[in-house]
Amino acid sequence: MTSDAGGQPYDADLMAAVTELGTALRELVDASVLTTVPADELRAAAADARAVTARLAAAQRPTTQLPVLDDPLVFRRVYNPVSGVGSALAPPVRIRRVEGGVVGEALLGPAYEGPPGYVHGGISSLLMDQLLGSAAIAAGLWGMTVRLELDYRRPVPLSTPLTLRAQVTEAAGRKCVVTGTVATAAAPDRTLVEARGVFVMPRQELHADYFGAITDASGRHRPPGRPTDATALADRA
Repeated sequence: MTSDAGGQPYDADLMAAVTELGTALRELVDASVLTTVPADELRAAAADARAVTARLAAAQRPTTQLPVLDDPLVFRRVYNPVSGVGSALAPPVRIRRVEGGVVGEALLGPAYEGPPGYVHGGISSLLMDQLLGSAAIAAGLWGMTVRLELDYRRPVPLSTPLTLRAQVTEAAGRKCVVTGTVATAAAPDRTLVEARGVFVMPRQELHADYFGAITDASGRHRPPGRPTDATALADRA
């Protein structure tokens, strides 16, 4: 068994297997959008994919039950669509704490294409929402997104190492304001996308309404006290 600092122990072998499957699925997605094989090969691949789907569907958790590897208290979310190691949707973004905020690193392949050769603008929005929320958590805050504004200064290139940064700029009561940027790793001071988000902690009565049906992995009714989409943040720069 392995444990994050302050978190619940988890099965390291299961985590490795989930990560391996997530990596394989991301490779499959990339291959599927680049392939030029003929129609009969596509149909055969579709049949193989359905067979794998049937194997994975043989045992499933309800959507209100947290995955066994998740621990929201230390922000470990293995199927998060931005940073989850087990998600076929996630690049994934690697997020770490730095002085004053957080930094994310990612490389977005052809599955994330909008304009030819560049990242879809909606993907930039998805990534920045995640990173801004992670910055709030790193500052000891949390909340749900109530406003997200982006300025697209330049297109974000595909298949290029990216650096994402975010930091809390205002905090009062249940509300905090977080700003961030996207740039290439090769030119981190040349901003491609700039973002500003407002996050608000739900009132207690709404917290119960939003998350009251959530259970832990064993099925016990134990909604997390601080639910979040952000995943584990490394404490080292």
